[in-house]
Amino acid sequence: MLIVTGATGHLGTLIVNRLLERVPADRVGVSVRDVSKAAGLAERGVRVRAGDFTEPGSLKRAFEGAERVLVVSAAIRGGGALTANRVAIDAAREAGAQRILYTSHQAASPTSLFPPQQVHAATEEHLKQQGIPYTALRNGFYASTLSHYLGAALETGTLAAPQDGMVSWTAHGDLAKVAALALAEDGALDGITPPLTALHTLDFAGIAEILSLITGRTITRVVVDDNEWTTAAVAGGMSRPAAEFALTMFAASRKGEFNATDPTLETAIGHPAKTVHEVVEAVVRSRKPTGP
Repeated sequence: MLIVTGATGHLGTLIVNRLLERVPADRVGVSVRDVSKAAGLAERGVRVRAGDFTEPGSLKRAFEGAERVLVVSAAIRGGGALTANRVAIDAAREAGAQRILYTSHQAASPTSLFPPQQVHAATEEHLKQQGIPYTALRNGFYASTLSHYLGAALETGTLAAPQDGMVSWTAHGDLAKVAALALAEDGALDGITPPLTALHTLDFAGIAEILSLITGRTITRVVVDDNEWTTAAVAGGMSRPAAEFALTMFAASRKGEFNATDPTLETAIGHPAKTVHEVVEAVVRSRKPTGP
């Protein structure tokens, strides 16, 4: 059985849908914290079982009969994420999985300025130590992250944020296709993959230009001092820890950590990756008021 964790999250949902295009539903199992949210999958014939990375005992049943397990990285901020990822990997090995897959990141590094990349690097090391075939899917930076910054730009005409750098923004949908391929076809991607990215990089200045083209109005990129941006974000309702976390993304990007592209993703999915223009256009469209 092919097991997917986090199957009701954004990426997990897309992966399972793509996987069901490749294999029969009775070969697919999902491990989710809330089984009620996966009722639709159960109706399609997918095996749905409760599993929580923070409750190791729950994973024994969730991973029962596993041939391969795809561990979608824990959506936990801080050191708890590494502990959770390790628990899931250990449980997959103990369940007899013949391959363990993990959603890592293109910038995984113990020295990254963006804390999640340190977690990914440490998780990859743990994965290597299991003594069985593995795949670390080094996903490109999620293009959906841009949606957190575009709303204010559309309202004010200003894309105000800290100094950034070039990023290979990559769509969840394309990454889900790669993950489904790697899970369904054993050995399609082995070990630590090259960066799974779209083929172009853009900074926020480039994003502002795209917004201007799409909306027909000038969107100006304004660089804000790190401390000023953090203070303004907190004043606007963001918690200080969340603002400080977001700031590390900008620090890492201007260091060039996300300025990498590779053709592996497009080769695997068999068509061009979705462009940032398409992603941004979808965000703009979703924010337009609908008629009566």
